[in-house]
Amino acid sequence: MRTTALGGVEHRSVAARRSPIRGQASGLLIALVAGLAVEPSVGHAQGRSLSEATVADIQAAFETGSLTAERLVELYLARIDAYDQQGPALNTVLWLNDNALARARELDAERARSGPRSPLHGIPVVLKDNVDTADMPTTAGSVLLAGSLPPDDAFLVRRLRDAGAIVLAKVNMSEFASGPTMSSIGGWIRNPHDVDHSPSGSSGGTGAAIAASFAQLGIGTDTGGSVRGPSTSNGIAGLKPTLGLVSRDGIIPLALSFDTGGPMARSVHDVAAMLNVIAGTDRADPATAPADARRAVDYTAFLDAGALAGARIGVARQFMGGDQEVDWVMEAAFQSMREAGATLVDVRVPQWLIEARGDWYTTIRWREFRQQIPEYLATIGPDYPKSLAELVARSQEVVARDEDGGGPNPSRWSLFQQEQASGMVTDHEYVAMKEHGLPLVRTLLSGLMESEALDAVVYPTSPSRPSRVGGGGGGAPSATNLANLSGYPDLIVPAGFPSDGLPVGISFLGRPFSESTLLGLGYALEQRVDARRDPATTPPLQGESISR
Repeated sequence: MRTTALGGVEHRSVAARRSPIRGQASGLLIALVAGLAVEPSVGHAQGRSLSEATVADIQAAFETGSLTAERLVELYLARIDAYDQQGPALNTVLWLNDNALARARELDAERARSGPRSPLHGIPVVLKDNVDTADMPTTAGSVLLAGSLPPDDAFLVRRLRDAGAIVLAKVNMSEFASGPTMSSIGGWIRNPHDVDHSPSGSSGGTGAAIAASFAQLGIGTDTGGSVRGPSTSNGIAGLKPTLGLVSRDGIIPLALSFDTGGPMARSVHDVAAMLNVIAGTDRADPATAPADARRAVDYTAFLDAGALAGARIGVARQFMGGDQEVDWVMEAAFQSMREAGATLVDVRVPQWLIEARGDWYTTIRWREFRQQIPEYLATIGPDYPKSLAELVARSQEVVARDEDGGGPNPSRWSLFQQEQASGMVTDHEYVAMKEHGLPLVRTLLSGLMESEALDAVVYPTSPSRPSRVGGGGGGAPSATNLANLSGYPDLIVPAGFPSDGLPVGISFLGRPFSESTLLGLGYALEQRVDARRDPATTPPLQGESISR
């Protein structure tokens, strides 16, 4: 395998890293793809399609012996081979786990001996490339960290592996979790519903991969909307948890006041099943100290199709008006909630907060990245940059695409310079915002929900449809960073489609540690509107039916 040096560290070529036919998976995939035509599957009356099956469906198939973890991994690898670098070329996968099939066989043998470890036993998961894996590179999508192997797994990755989940791949992202939906190591990511449009960022690779059924579950990270934007743009479910419910240990920081990992899946059920595993106290992350006392034992127990009956929900119409067709989808969702027995009341966030929140966010976000990224860089090899100033300097040495496919990312790298110039966390602006601004947002949102006795506030996650690849956004401002400024949870559920076939999602914003309530409400709406659809560019392959 040809390697090249960047910053003194050898790394595989981008094409090799992203190739879905590597190592021990090679011969199997060639045989699989030869036998699986890329066309809609037929004759599946006795089962559910792979894309429709929940974790519970798959576990039932495991129990009957009609499916194995090894076969499930094979099915997902075949889809990656057919659609990621070929066909629509979604460009989501950076690295496949060469050990995935062997691990699946081990887990099948373990199930036969002693039963499943958890409901995630044998379930394939993809991880955003800013989540540490000791056995696979973690680069935040940057050529500046090419080939970096962290010293250990992130806390949430250890939880997933301990539960029997199979890490299938690391996926592309907006570089260092900010900027356009591309990375210098992997390039632009495509939306499987329309490859000319963006999957949104920064967890765009996770969102597109889950929508295209490249894995059952995905992990994204969210600092200002980075789980929620890709969830809505790709037509899947996703959750930005309460700050502290999920450990941030092993996640490359963007701003720890806002950062959190979050589950992404094709169903609310699977989001809840994944949250059961990744939520919990971690001694390495002090923010998780209250998590065990506040988290539910089993979030799937709250998935009630009748949960909307009697619920009281606020509608934040201030975040509508950017796209008439998105608004139409929202109004249809609101009406469905009313018909299910919910009471909807219009609510307003103070206009001054809407106008100021962007500045409030960057006052914290930029300074914290400058302060916190060196702490992460200190944990990886000596040849990598060790500060934001060094990232800026190294980026200025990469002015053309190299032979391995990596190349400049001027939009993100220009932002490095703004972050470097932003100031320090000792500045009075930062201290004022941290000590007074963020508590003010929490008090306002809590007061709004308490004064109206609300179970949640709903709004369009993205007030306008996804932009074209490489293009800018438009329409009304999104409300997503309110959940980050407050630390409150926000659940996304597919709501429907406008005329161009690009998905629209609805957000359920709740009080701290109200995930059980939000998941119940979101599940009830999901069951009523049934708005998830397979992307047209990634149809089912033959042989994907899951029989229970």
